[in-house]
Amino acid sequence: MIYIALGDSITFGEDASSLTKAYPALTVSAIRSSSRRVTGYVLARPGWDSNDLLDAVIWKGSPAISHASVVSIWIGGVDLVNAALTSLKNKQSINATQHVHSFKRNLRALLAIIKKESHARIVCCTQYNPFPSSPLSVIAIDRLNQTTTEVAHHCGATVAPVHSWFEGKQAALIYGYRKGRIEDALSGKLPIHPNDRGHRVIASGLAPYLISPK
Repeated sequence: MIYIALGDSITFGEDASSLTKAYPALTVSAIRSSSRRVTGYVLARPGWDSNDLLDAVIWKGSPAISHASVVSIWIGGVDLVNAALTSLKNKQSINATQHVHSFKRNLRALLAIIKKESHARIVCCTQYNPFPSSPLSVIAIDRLNQTTTEVAHHCGATVAPVHSWFEGKQAALIYGYRKGRIEDALSGKLPIHPNDRGHRVIASGLAPYLISPK
């Protein structure tokens, strides 16, 4: 079994204590514990939005994807963070519509490429909300997850509901969590990535989706 994890800084493992503590490596370990042979690869970088990931898959990912058994995609958070930070700095309301439309187009293209290049099962991960105390963030994340689910179902991919695994537990699972408000992102390091415990929660939830279709 060959597993490829596509994503941004969360999939890369930023703010995990080591890359071996990030969810892709932990998921591979969980699958191996079920007596399955699996090799894992990660194509992810901090700061990537859906357009960056699409470019990376087009220019770097095809050889690996062509041999994949299962591919997970976790992307879109940066698309919304960029929209939120821009609005806060310009003292404007968040306009996520443009970013969600761009995300939808890019996710469709990603799924099309993967399906063309391989016979891999595809698992799309929803996004947890790192700012649950901000109503605008709740609305924006819900729209992102609805779009992810819509595109995944249309393209025959599975959806892993990561947002539900974090709901109400963000303070315990996110590195540097403060007040859970968008304004937290303006002072120092972004409190948006899973801590080691958060990555363990993701891995334990995601592994069953990779082992067999849900």
